[in-house]
Amino acid sequence: MAAYLIRRLWQMIPTLAGVVLLVFFLFKYFGGDPAEVLGGLNASQEQIEAIRQQLGLNEPVWVQLWIFVKQIVTFDWGKSWATNEAVSNLFATRLPATLTVMLPILVLDVLLALPIAMWVAYRRGSLTDRAIMIVTTIALSISFLVYVIIGQYLFAFQLGWFPVQGWSDSLWTNLITYAPLPVLLAVMVGIAPQTRLYRSFLLDELGQDYVRTARAKGMTENTVLFRHVLRNAMIPILTNIGLQLPGIFVGSFLIEVFFSIPGLGREVLLAVNRSDFPVIQAVTIYLAVLTMVINLLTDLAFKLADPRVVLK
Repeated sequence: MAAYLIRRLWQMIPTLAGVVLLVFFLFKYFGGDPAEVLGGLNASQEQIEAIRQQLGLNEPVWVQLWIFVKQIVTFDWGKSWATNEAVSNLFATRLPATLTVMLPILVLDVLLALPIAMWVAYRRGSLTDRAIMIVTTIALSISFLVYVIIGQYLFAFQLGWFPVQGWSDSLWTNLITYAPLPVLLAVMVGIAPQTRLYRSFLLDELGQDYVRTARAKGMTENTVLFRHVLRNAMIPILTNIGLQLPGIFVGSFLIEVFFSIPGLGREVLLAVNRSDFPVIQAVTIYLAVLTMVINLLTDLAFKLADPRVVLK
């Protein structure tokens, strides 16, 4: 395990280097002149040159690349061009709100979709199975925007259960007051595809010879389902969860906009509209790092779920 971990960490270095180079050259040659963006439409040529000098844009490319790498390593991206707030402080203050919404979505997606998938897979072909598959198909056909509009109208305006917008400095208040509605709507959107996918994984295992052998030996259905089928199906399920994590993080950006949650996602969208390069670059790099770390943790989870898995 230790050798595998060291090897994977070593393999991440060239991947991260490629991401850094790609982001650096994309912003340098295709992102416009940062000095002109900062200076605005009314800036004189002298002011633009002064900004270029301040940002080090007149330095050779390799010097600019080295500055960019130092920013990544030291987490010092300077200040936001739009708000003049330190990018590091922006991450520290906005990320908790994003995690407050994202983590419950991930946990509830798995805790709800997996038992439902096991239930309908065990009853394959029954009326219950067909009814749930029809419901999930319909749910997949509806846009998330429709969920937001109907959810806000029904649960906020008509029933008054939740506020439409708002956020506070208290984690507990956010969890019980402001986060439930966006989390509920996101789970309603995500549970349908996850249920269908987990059901297919479980059905693949239920059709294997070892299941028929276990039943022939007199094992109970609960033992077959939980000890054997679920254990073998956990590998593709964990793979899907690992792939789903970055998507949930990005998907939370839209939730933050719809519900005015002061999270990192809403800040990124504002940065894109303002051409706030330091914020966009920082989020792009760290999201790539997060994806690689999640992939590594997923592979390690394979071994915990099934010790027979050989990590290569």
